[in-house]
Amino acid sequence: MDVQWIIEAFLSGLREMTWLEAIGVFFGISSVYFATKENIWVFPTGLISTLIYVYICLQVGLYADMGINGYYFAMSIYGWYFWSRSGSNGQVLPVTWLKRKEVFTAIGLFFLFYAVLASSLIRYTDSTVPYWDSFTTASAFVGMFLMARKKVENWIAWIITDLVSIPLYF
Repeated sequence: MDVQWIIEAFLSGLREMTWLEAIGVFFGISSVYFATKENIWVFPTGLISTLIYVYICLQVGLYADMGINGYYFAMSIYGWYFWSRSGSNGQVLPVTWLKRKEVFTAIGLFFLFYAVLASSLIRYTDSTVPYWDSFTTASAFVGMFLMARKKVENWIAWIITDLVSIPLYF
C-alpha cells in the first residue's frame, strides 16, 4: 500500500458517494468542529448526521453500524439536554476532567460493553474480527458518553477508537 493507492481510494470513494452520504459527512464534520469549540450545536448537527447514517445503514443491511449510530443519536439527545442545563450558579456547565472514581467507571463501562459485544458477535454473527470490532465499538460508546458529560477524556477515547479503527477498516 502506497500513498498513490490511498489517494486513488479516497477519490474513488468521493466519486461513489451519494448526496445523502455527503450531507451526513458534512453534518458529521460540523459536529466535530462544534465539539472542539464547546458549542451546543455539536448535538443538532450530530443528530442529523447520525439519523442519516441510521437510514443508510438500514438500507444496505449494516445493522451493527445502524445500531451504533442509533446509540449516537440517543446520546446526542442526552448530551444536548445535559449541555443546555445551567450550573448551580447559572453558568454553563464547564468541561471537566474525570475524577478517580469516574475513571474507573468509564473503564468498567468499556469492559462491560466489550464483553457484551464480543460475546454477541462471536455467538450470533460470522464476524471475522469480533474482538477488534468490539474494542472499537466499546471505546466509541465510552467516548460518546464522556462527550455528552463534558469530560476531557472523551478525546482520548475517540483517538483510541480511531487509531484501532484505521487498520481494522483497511
